[in-house]
Amino acid sequence: MGQNLRAKVNDAHDFEFTTAEIQSLDVQQTQNKLHVLQNKKSVHAEVVDADFLNKTYHIKMNANTYEVDIENDLDVLIKEMGLSLATSQVVNDIKAPMPGLILDINVSEGDEVSEGDQLLVLEAMKMENAIMAPRDAMIKSIVIKKSETVTKSQILIEME
Repeated sequence: MGQNLRAKVNDAHDFEFTTAEIQSLDVQQTQNKLHVLQNKKSVHAEVVDADFLNKTYHIKMNANTYEVDIENDLDVLIKEMGLSLATSQVVNDIKAPMPGLILDINVSEGDEVSEGDQLLVLEAMKMENAIMAPRDAMIKSIVIKKSETVTKSQILIEME
C-alpha cells in the first residue's frame, strides 16, 4: 500500500501526492537548494527554514517564500484520534515506562533541562533505557534513588 503525503501551502492551498508521484520526480539537491524537473518543467527552490518535528518548511521559489506543512497518513490518523502533539497536555511527572532498576540519575533538583536531555537510565529486561526530558523544564524533585527498583508508572521525577 502506497503512502499519501498531504501538503498545505500558506494555509490556503492543499495538495496530495502518492509515494510513486514523489519518486517519479527528477530532483537534484545541493545543500538547501533543489532543482526539480517534472513534465519538462524546471523549478529551482531553496529550503529557507525547516522544522522537522512539526513538519513545517519555508520554501523560496523565484522571489516568493511559501510556508509548507506536510502530513502523511499516520499524521492524519493521529489527528483524527485527537492525539496530536498540539492537543497534548504538559508533562510534569516522569513515570517509569516499565518495571526496572535505576542505574543512573543524571540530574539534580533545581537543574534546568532541555527537551531531549537524558534524565536517568533505567535497566529493564537486561537492557538500559535512557529516559529523556519531554520538554524544557526545571527539576522540582527526584522521587527515586540510584540502584532502586521501580514499578511501571511509578513517578521518578517531578518537573515544573
